[in-house]
Amino acid sequence: MSARPLPFDVVVFDLDGTLLDTAEDLAAALNHALTALGRPAVPVESVRGLIGHGGRALLRKGLAATGEASDALVEEHYPVLLDHYARHICDATRPYPGLEEALDAIAAAGAEVAVCTNKAEGLTRALFDALGWRNRFAAIVGGDTLPFRKPDPAPLREAVARAGGGRAVLVGDSITDADTARAAGVPFVAVSFGFRDRPLDALGADVAIDRYDDLMNALYALAEEVGR
Repeated sequence: MSARPLPFDVVVFDLDGTLLDTAEDLAAALNHALTALGRPAVPVESVRGLIGHGGRALLRKGLAATGEASDALVEEHYPVLLDHYARHICDATRPYPGLEEALDAIAAAGAEVAVCTNKAEGLTRALFDALGWRNRFAAIVGGDTLPFRKPDPAPLREAVARAGGGRAVLVGDSITDADTARAAGVPFVAVSFGFRDRPLDALGADVAIDRYDDLMNALYALAEEVGR
């Protein structure tokens, strides 16, 4: 029996906190850079609330949490963070439970899957290679793919276009994702298990899910709601 067709052409996913729990590896890279400055480490659970705007923003927030956070410090020590992260990009990173099955279900229902992230495109591809995901996504747009990054809608629109275009939906975990979807005029599905800096109900999502087992039903229901 064929899968029920999905009423979206492209399902776009954020990466950190949405597709993958990257917090431990990002925290290790941040704390490596902070240690080089003689700063105290930031606990992993605190780092979860700092992720979402790319590596420089993560370092800036980590510096601010432990002392001075000047532009000069960020630029000087960002390569330290970046080098450590690139060498340990998939030490502890794992997909969220049920994700791969959800990606397969989306494909079986006739839709493409794409990624729109503020992580650099090269790092994103390196991470996907480490996971054996080289051919998993029809399009990957990173934080440096375009001159703009989320919450500007251009990266999301580019991801949709590269995946073939059509009716799209964004799945994410943060206010950055919510603002991006809103700016692009596409529905937003929030995951409750990501890296949020505010309560889930403050994101203004069209629908929220607690696990990937619920994603397909949420997408069908969302399409019906949006179509009314």
